[in-house]
Amino acid sequence: MKLGILGGSFAPVHKGHIFLAEKALSAFKLDRVVFVPAYRSPFKLDAEGMETSVKDRIDMLAASVIGDSRFAIDNCEIRREGVSYTVDTLEDIIGRYMPTGKPKLIIGDDLAEDFPKWRDSDKILKLADIVIARRLNNKAIKHPFAHTAIENEILDISSNEIRRRIIEGGNWQELIPSGAAAIIENRKLYGYGGGSRPEAPFNSVIQRVETAARETLSTERFLHSRQTAIQAFDLCRRFGLEPLDGYLAGIAHDLAKQLDNKSMLKIVKTAGVDISDLEMDKPNLLHGKAAAVLIRERFSIHNEDILEAVACHTSGSENMGPLAKVIYIADKTEATRTIEPALRKMCREDSLDNILIAVIEKTITKLQAKGQDLSQDTILLLNKIRKEKIENN
Repeated sequence: MKLGILGGSFAPVHKGHIFLAEKALSAFKLDRVVFVPAYRSPFKLDAEGMETSVKDRIDMLAASVIGDSRFAIDNCEIRREGVSYTVDTLEDIIGRYMPTGKPKLIIGDDLAEDFPKWRDSDKILKLADIVIARRLNNKAIKHPFAHTAIENEILDISSNEIRRRIIEGGNWQELIPSGAAAIIENRKLYGYGGGSRPEAPFNSVIQRVETAARETLSTERFLHSRQTAIQAFDLCRRFGLEPLDGYLAGIAHDLAKQLDNKSMLKIVKTAGVDISDLEMDKPNLLHGKAAAVLIRERFSIHNEDILEAVACHTSGSENMGPLAKVIYIADKTEATRTIEPALRKMCREDSLDNILIAVIEKTITKLQAKGQDLSQDTILLLNKIRKEKIENN
């Protein structure tokens, strides 16, 4: 995977950020650009606007790239807290995303002049290819370090200017993706006082489900769901399945995760879905089945492959189909998960069933180490695909 990385405060995200990400995708034929919101930027220690919550900034980003698998959002700097240094972020992302070749680190020409002063700048140059985008200067500026310049149009947009316009009641909505603008208005961010309006209706089922996930799940859980959706999209493309089905199942798989056990039991029982003894004892295991019921009833999703994939992503199922296998794998191997590099490599190179066997074995080992009970569905699934593998060899 050819990867680009675009960091920033994103307070708020604006069309200039999205424009640069799309320009990098096109110019370098990247597979994905990862947006990395800073917990606290070393360049903006005293900046106004950073008082906006982490959730607000991530939600605005997510609403700006909704349903678009070309863009990932990674909160590694937020998890680390403190001042964010690029060298640490690069090492983290390279270790988890395992890009093909060096990733492209996209920075604006407003920051490039001081790049040699960045912490471990020499190491950054070894880890990533520096891409300089025009923010201030129409002509390319020479810099004393290896880099590539993007020939992009300068968009006269800045987060500072947007915040100023919001406070002063000026025209700012046209500078921001519509999803982010609606969040600013609804939550009255940055001193907005013009009243609220409902978010614009979405035509796409994916967009509506992703919005529901963002609004109901914790930030960590939502980002996990979106990364699962992106991983599922990639796996589906590899194995000849419909990628958008994978994305939809991935973004929906934890939709019931925020419900309490009593609510999950009620949803599943009312729908007439079978409940195992283990699930009765530990109702939190029902969140996949409950999510499948929710997306069928609330979003009129009746694709049986998608419903199956969402329902059995927790424990698996002996006879589950290819999409369900993809979601089971994606849930446990998406980019925010800490897993062995060998398993990430398998996801890009090995067969679907071989990856599934490896993921299930890792899951069983982890559960046994914690002294937790194994689902009979998981055991039956593992035994079946092992048997099929032997028979096919």
